[in-house]
Amino acid sequence: MSKGRLEAFSDGVIAILITIMVLELKIPHGSDWHALRDMLPVFLTYALSYVFLGIYWNNHHHMLHAAERVNGRVLWANLHLLFWLSLTPFATAWMGDYHEAALPNAAYGVVLLASAIAYYILQREIVAIEPPHSRLHRALGRDLKGKISPLLYVVGIGMAFVSPWVSSAIYVSVALLWLIPDRRIERAMNGL
Repeated sequence: MSKGRLEAFSDGVIAILITIMVLELKIPHGSDWHALRDMLPVFLTYALSYVFLGIYWNNHHHMLHAAERVNGRVLWANLHLLFWLSLTPFATAWMGDYHEAALPNAAYGVVLLASAIAYYILQREIVAIEPPHSRLHRALGRDLKGKISPLLYVVGIGMAFVSPWVSSAIYVSVALLWLIPDRRIERAMNGL
């Protein structure tokens, strides 16, 4: 089965999600700095979601580039990931509009956690059909960031009911953790 259609479909879905999010940004109600200041939580939530979608797109691209093939289970696991990612615009809009409320912050964290779990499932399905000594097997190794991130999301979800600001800070810290380039797959692809 070809990886090309899977990659193209996934790229298209992520591009549409980003487009939906940017279309949800409303123009300020006024022409002064105060009007922009009122929009800041909405814009910052959009920026965080944009970064998360970018991280998923980047890692998805690298993982599929290293994979030798896909099968039906991989296709379903990919659809599962795309389902959770497709909830990002909703969670982004809700958290942006109600940034000081517990439930929207927790819901945002649930979407992040479910997306992380879905990505892990996709990764496991791809690795399961790879030869034992494949580049992808070598590249993934321990995947410390992949194990820490869901734990931080769970803490962030819980903290949403104590302090939404701390919850948001935890989500930002996970994004920053993933912004540090992960060169494992690139090194494996280059034979290093």
